[in-house]
Amino acid sequence: MNEKNSLGLDRCFLETDEPFDLFEKWYQEAKKKEINDPNALALATSSKNGVPSVRMVLLKDFSKNGFVFYTNLNSQKGNEIKENPFVSMCFHWKSLLRQIRINGKVSQVENSVADEYYNSRAYESRVGAWASKQSSVLTNRQQLVNSIQEFKEKFNDKDKVPRPDHWSGWNLKPDSLEFWLDGDNRIHERLKFILDHNGKWKKVLLSP
Repeated sequence: MNEKNSLGLDRCFLETDEPFDLFEKWYQEAKKKEINDPNALALATSSKNGVPSVRMVLLKDFSKNGFVFYTNLNSQKGNEIKENPFVSMCFHWKSLLRQIRINGKVSQVENSVADEYYNSRAYESRVGAWASKQSSVLTNRQQLVNSIQEFKEKFNDKDKVPRPDHWSGWNLKPDSLEFWLDGDNRIHERLKFILDHNGKWKKVLLSP
């Protein structure tokens, strides 16, 4: 039988009142056990009219200040965020039978932060940020191939590929985080942290 914490949850939930500590613990375990992309998450956005859309993106940084991902600012997700900055993330780690849902408001990262990450990317990825008009309609695949080649010729010095103005990062500052553990007979374990008006985290147990 698994050991329980003071709330009657599996000990993997720890005893902390700080959600970022719990996220860090689970994330580090996922990095050891998840076969592919433990930093992959489903990102849900919605346009001003409330129509939702979801896609997988990669977490590139996190701290108590938020969770950071990068994208073309003119992509579907980028345009929807400009209209409605409230988004939702969901990590699902099959290897651990765990899930984390994070809700909050996003804001664009500082240019210096975006520059640092962009410059750490492979040459082809930096060129791709210029060549791909993300989410726009292509006449055919060759159109994209030609665009990539054009920008490779333009930026033939691999050490000098500037970050496009239309490419940057978004930081989700959470107002809630929910930690989920698979349970027998669908009796899952759920712990939610909610940020109150005083900036303090409140812990609540949720029914499965």
